[in-house]
Amino acid sequence: MARAKAARIDAASVSLSGPRSLPRKMKQTRPARVGSPQSDEPLGLRERKKARLRQEIIKTAIKLFRKKGYERTRVDDIVQILEISQPTFFRYFPSKDAVLREVGRRGYACIKEHLETELSSDAPTAQRLRRMYQGMAHEVESDRTLWRAVVLSGAMDPVRSPEMRRPEETAVTLLSEVLADGQKRGEITRAFPVAHLAQFMEGMYTSAVRRWAIDLTEAHDLSERVNNAVEFFLRGIQP
Repeated sequence: MARAKAARIDAASVSLSGPRSLPRKMKQTRPARVGSPQSDEPLGLRERKKARLRQEIIKTAIKLFRKKGYERTRVDDIVQILEISQPTFFRYFPSKDAVLREVGRRGYACIKEHLETELSSDAPTAQRLRRMYQGMAHEVESDRTLWRAVVLSGAMDPVRSPEMRRPEETAVTLLSEVLADGQKRGEITRAFPVAHLAQFMEGMYTSAVRRWAIDLTEAHDLSERVNNAVEFFLRGIQP
């Protein structure tokens, strides 16, 4: 009787514990799948599709910002053109402001490119600064509606958009290198740290762009405002 009772207990324990009680060699393992359970697409293909849709969202939003203005453009307008749902849009961007932050990142990438170009040249510091800021002003001036949206949304403001802090720091660091070269050549005063001078110049440029973007009552001449800021700065940094 004791043996029979023990046998019943053993059988019950196997039944309750399920497959975990089976010997390791009897367990079946399933091969790992690259795609999701709902899709047989390779991971690389799905990621490329997601990247393409993300770029289409950005492209469509920018077109609408230019055509209708930032304030009058709704997420509904974007998703209707792309024929996607709002949940799909929000999987990529939490708001229309987030789309403009992508434009802001591209703006900082453009500034970085200009600075790297000037660092590779042997021109005097004054020529470097004039050429660099004139080039950036022309690029921004050619797309005023879009940059007005960037300014209004705070997409390049490191305070309102903390993810912009690193790109801004990179731009200021590169500008500091340009100014440090000028100090070595004796073209710029050594009375102030180059990091401070770079922040001053960057602040004047940013202020000029912001005022120009939102001030619809004055002439649309950003280049003149930026040129005046550069000349003012150059006078102040003379040795």
